This record gives sequence, structure tokens and C-alpha cells, in this order.
Amino acid sequence: MDARWWAVVVLAALLSLGAGGETPEAPPESWTQLWFFRFLVNAAGYASFMVPGYLLVQYFRRKNYLETGRGLCFPLVKACVFGNEPKASDEVPLAPRTEPAETTPTWQALKLLFCAVGLQVSYLTWGVLQERVMTRSYGATATWAGERFTDSQFLVLMNRVLALIVAGVYCLLCKQPRHGAPMYRYSFASLSNVLSSWCQYEALKFVSFPTQVLAKASKVIPVMLMGKLVSRRSYEHWEYLTAGLISIGVSMFLLSSGPEPRSSPATTLAGLILLAGYIAFDSFTSNWQDALFAYKMSSVQMMFGVNFFSCLFTVGSLLEQGALLEGTRFMGRHSEFAAHALLLSVCSACGQLFIFYTIGQFGAAVFTIIMTLRQAFAILLSCLLYGHTITVVGGLGVAVVFAALLLRVYARGRLKQRGKKAVPVESPVQKV
Repeated sequence: MDARWWAVVVLAALLSLGAGGETPEAPPESWTQLWFFRFLVNAAGYASFMVPGYLLVQYFRRKNYLETGRGLCFPLVKACVFGNEPKASDEVPLAPRTEPAETTPTWQALKLLFCAVGLQVSYLTWGVLQERVMTRSYGATATWAGERFTDSQFLVLMNRVLALIVAGVYCLLCKQPRHGAPMYRYSFASLSNVLSSWCQYEALKFVSFPTQVLAKASKVIPVMLMGKLVSRRSYEHWEYLTAGLISIGVSMFLLSSGPEPRSSPATTLAGLILLAGYIAFDSFTSNWQDALFAYKMSSVQMMFGVNFFSCLFTVGSLLEQGALLEGTRFMGRHSEFAAHALLLSVCSACGQLFIFYTIGQFGAAVFTIIMTLRQAFAILLSCLLYGHTITVVGGLGVAVVFAALLLRVYARGRLKQRGKKAVPVESPVQKV
């Protein structure tokens, strides 16, 4: 099928987001606090690092610095701009997914249970805390409504700092393949990842968590479109079929949800745009990371490189805006928020490690099934804790979405058994 036809399907599915859904009340804001203005300010902060960095990379390449460079800065410039070609003797092969001969089915079942429970606990807790932090007030009393945390970028920074520390410690303790990728290439995936995470947190101010989860499940379609544009991939007919089923299921859920009395066309439109931005940026991140894996790095090295630039971008942007100190002060005023933000970061970092371990032990198919079930549980848990309602038609739409996702896993497995080359699974390094 023509990719342009699927672009129309994606647009129709996304536009249906504005038709309804439970949306939290957005407090009155000055124009400087509008999400679009904050997005532009954040983007300007990132550009203040990206543009000079790009010009430096081009300068060193034009000057043929790799051949003529000298001095103490030469190793740093070489690693950042040109990278290192790993020698055959330096390469550390990634451990294949093999089991010792003495491994019993019981031990395998226990390891699978450990992976499933670890992933579910990490990401279900992360989802509950994400909704709590972005949609509820802190410090409320009988005479004061409290105040909300509004700086999504500060929350992104906290997640990335802890993930960077975890990945760095892991790389120090466990031997990794010799790193060959130019460091600057991580910055593109890092920038899109920071923007997608910001859009994800910001969208919760305007749409409900179940709506966001369904929108994230439907990102299969833009990922396919981005794969065609970035990686020139081709897809099987069953992939287009399941993508269409996902679009139908998401539309059923969104169109059947009654509007929140406090919502307005402005808030639903803002939620629509932010979710579309999240899906677009996240799709680019997955495809760019997949291309970077051609350098034969480990997943933890990828995790470290992307999070390093994410911390650089977010810290620089927050300092330029003077928002880093304000976020720290908010943590000081509300110890409950500090605990929530810390636990949110821990769940994010631990979840990524569980992703690597699960894929290494059981493969991408088992991991995808576990994460698909996690999304369904997340919707159920959010409805129970925060009072979201789902109609019968909406529930049927949710079932269609997750049935289509499981069908994709089954079809991939069948292709692999027949010896055909399956479409690569999107990179799991940055899921939150």
C-alpha cells in the first residue's frame, strides 16, 4: 500500500483525539506559561548547544583534523567528531541468548516471572506516578488548594540524570564492546527523546492517562512511516493490516469517551498537538537509535550516550531560563513531590535495565507481549485510582488495539520460523 494513504489514516486517528476523552482542568495561564511558548523557549535552549556543536563538527571535518590534529584535545575531538573504528581484537561480542545445559524449565519459568514482574512493577508504578505528578496539586490544605508542578523539562532532567548514572556504573563494572560511534551522533536521538518526553508529560495536563496510553500504542503507524523516510524500509501486508486495526481501535475508544465537563476545545486541541508531537519525536528516536546500532555498540552504551546529551540539553536549557533553581525550590517546599520524582526516576532507570535483560534472555517477542499487557494494566490501574470511565464501545476499542499488537508479535514469530527476514523491532532503549 502507498505510504501516503497511511499518512491519511494516521491523521484521521489523531484528529479523533479532539473529539472527546477525559481531560483534566487546565488552570488559567499567562501567555508566558502557555505550553507552546514553553516549547519554543526549550527548543531555543537546545539550539544554543546544537547549532555551535554542529558548526564545530563541520569545521573539524573540513580541516581534516583527524590527519592533522595534535595536542591534548585530539583524543576528545576524535571521539566526539570522528569516532573510533573498533579492531577485530578489541570487539567484545554481545552475549547470545543461550542457556546453560543444566538450566531447568522451572528455572526458566522463574526468570521469565522475574522479568515480567520487574517490567510490570517498574512501568506501572511509573505510569501512576506520572499521572499523579502532572495532574494533582501538592501541599493542599483545608484553606489552600495547593500548587501544581508545571515544569515538565525539570522532570525529564531528573529521569535522565539517574539513567545516566546507572548506565555509567554498569559500563564501568561490566566489559563493553569498544565504542566506535562518533559521540555527536547521539545528540540527534537525545534531542528527539527529550522533546518526546516533554510532550508526553505536558500532554497529561490536557488529556487523560488512558487516552495517552492508547495514543502511544498507535505509534506503530508513524514508526512505520518514519522507517520508510529514515531507513527506506518496506513492510509486509499484515503490518499494514494490524496498523489499520490499531487506528480503528483507538478511534473507537476516543470517540466513545464522553467529554469531561471541565474540558474545552482549546485543551483538547493542545492535548492533540502534544500527543502528535510525542509520537513523531519518539518515532524518530527509535529509527535513529536503530541506525546507530550499526556501530555494534551495546544497549547500555546507547543508554549512556543518549542520556549524556539529554542531561546536557536539559541542564543548559533550565539554567538559561532560570528554571533549575525554581524546580529545586519546589522539591524543597513539597517533600512528597521530591519522593515521587525520585521514585519516578528509579522506575525509569530500572525499567530500562529490565528491558535489556528480558530481551537478552527471551527475545524481543516475549518482551513485546509483556509490555503490551503492561499498557492494558496501566489503563485499568489508572481508571481504578483516578476515576476515569470507559464505555463498552471504548473497552472494545482497547481490546482491538491490544489484539492487533499481539497479532503483530505472532506474525513476526511465524516469519522468523519460516526463515524470512522479519522487520526489526524498534529500539527499546528509551521507552519513557
